[in-house]
Amino acid sequence: MLRITEYLKDNILITDGAMGTYYSEITGKPSADCVLGNINDPGIIENIHKDYIFAGAEIIRTNTFSANTVTLDRNLDFVKMVISEGCKIAKRASFGENVFIGASIGPIPDTDTETDNLREYFEIIDCFLKENIDIFIFETFYSLDYIKEIVSYIKEKNKDAFIVTQFSVNDIGVTKKSLNLDRIVSKINAFSEIDVIGFNCGVGPIHMLNILKKLRMPKGKIISVLPNAGYPEVIDNKVKYVMNPKYFAEVVKEMIFGNVGVVGGCCGTTPEHIRLLKDRVKKGSYKVSNTGNSLIFEKEKTVPVLRNDFHKKLETGEFIVAVELDPPFKASADKLIKGAKVLKENGVDIITFADSPMGKSRADSIIISNKIKREAGVEVLPHICCRDRNSVSLRSSVLGGYIEGIRNFLVITGDPVPGDIRGDVKSVFDLNSYSLINMINEMNNDIFEEDRVKVGGAVNFNVKNKDFEYKRLLRKAEAGAEFFLSQPIFTDETKDFIKSLPKDRKFKILGGIMPIVTYNNARFINNELPGITVPQKYAERFSPDMERAEAEAVGIEIAVEIAESIKDYVDGFYIITPFNRYEMVSKIIRRLFGKSD
Repeated sequence: MLRITEYLKDNILITDGAMGTYYSEITGKPSADCVLGNINDPGIIENIHKDYIFAGAEIIRTNTFSANTVTLDRNLDFVKMVISEGCKIAKRASFGENVFIGASIGPIPDTDTETDNLREYFEIIDCFLKENIDIFIFETFYSLDYIKEIVSYIKEKNKDAFIVTQFSVNDIGVTKKSLNLDRIVSKINAFSEIDVIGFNCGVGPIHMLNILKKLRMPKGKIISVLPNAGYPEVIDNKVKYVMNPKYFAEVVKEMIFGNVGVVGGCCGTTPEHIRLLKDRVKKGSYKVSNTGNSLIFEKEKTVPVLRNDFHKKLETGEFIVAVELDPPFKASADKLIKGAKVLKENGVDIITFADSPMGKSRADSIIISNKIKREAGVEVLPHICCRDRNSVSLRSSVLGGYIEGIRNFLVITGDPVPGDIRGDVKSVFDLNSYSLINMINEMNNDIFEEDRVKVGGAVNFNVKNKDFEYKRLLRKAEAGAEFFLSQPIFTDETKDFIKSLPKDRKFKILGGIMPIVTYNNARFINNELPGITVPQKYAERFSPDMERAEAEAVGIEIAVEIAESIKDYVDGFYIITPFNRYEMVSKIIRRLFGKSD
């Protein structure tokens, strides 16, 4: 058989269709169990490969898409066994047939742990190379992370390897990490190691066709397109796709223009989809063009650039004062609006709102920020956490906030759901703080480029391993965070660590100041708020029988002392308003900046 590079010079390559959804249809098992079929149902997996070959597929993909330690929650030795068995099954199924075999590799999901994903990709690649597989198909990727390192590694091991990189995009041509078509093509086109740039999964045939029409075809690269059968629905707790093989084949046939040289199917497709597609491709006369084209839609103009003094101060290095107010539990924001106006009058640069902290429902941080910005005329910074929303909802929230004029977001992973409701309320954590920061930064490079947002992150220097926490901060900065709000600072140890940080850093750190209001408040912080410790020397300055005004005065003194001790080592203050006592915070600000009280 010709090498795949030679075959593609004069032929359209037809791939197989879905493995997971077809396996589920045959066995009744969840499609997620499909990769374990290499161990548990090898005969079924082999027959699926044969069904696609009989239907006309010219390349089959190994049943290894989700073979990684994170998805399988198994060790690397088990993953390697799954991959090895998957390769052996594909070889048995294609024995005696003129069919290529491609190594199917999916993205290793993001986690909060410090896993070495790149090293695992290398181990996975080595496993395929050991099985003499020299066609690599990276499928359903959503970011450019590791791509350059991975493909370079493959070529170092086998200079003749054929590499396909396919990305999953939505109906507007954007991945779940907000990487758009233009950036995908421009970046991947620069990698000489990659032979095919492609798109698979995510959308049905008509949306894939529309996406393809928007694409500026890269010169010298072949394009692959593998759409889903359509959009699924849930019937009897099972995901079902409409059986539309004739429609699928007709629409995919229309995608064969320009550089498109590889076509096939993803989720919901079956051997019948591939059979009808092959039949229509055979009847046509197609030749891949490597000259590229210039077909691309004009980018929609965004809203005008808004005045943003917070951005200006970040960029010029001026000292910043941010104050946090609590969104309400109830249906009134009157006190919040009044407090925001008072704080603005006292020189606060930006007001920030938590996103249902400690997993207890408050008014939505972005909606409240919109209201305060409009009615109090002050810049706002909503927190946006990953606990309660999937990537679709998070992107929608950021986009909606942007349309309303919000240009700042603080990204956090989010506190866990309280134990008493954990059985009824489920955490999402589709993204973590790193991937959400990266997603918003990609939105900056795409739809927000005319008036970019500033993305911040949280940092806790109160932890025992402060060096590790600083490394986490650097990862967030690398993902696109430009400033950080620290957890409240009380101890000398934390102050000393902040003083030791490099002063020539590219990002800004706003030191956290949380005024104590009573003796009982100090006890509560020490015993019920994780990650914060009030030293005894501060707690002893309160007594249980103090009047409110007296205790508040002590709290102001302590807050001012702490703030002044770190002022020369931070880029601003992040003052957390206790119980929305904005007048107390106003007094602290006036004391710190020499204003009459």
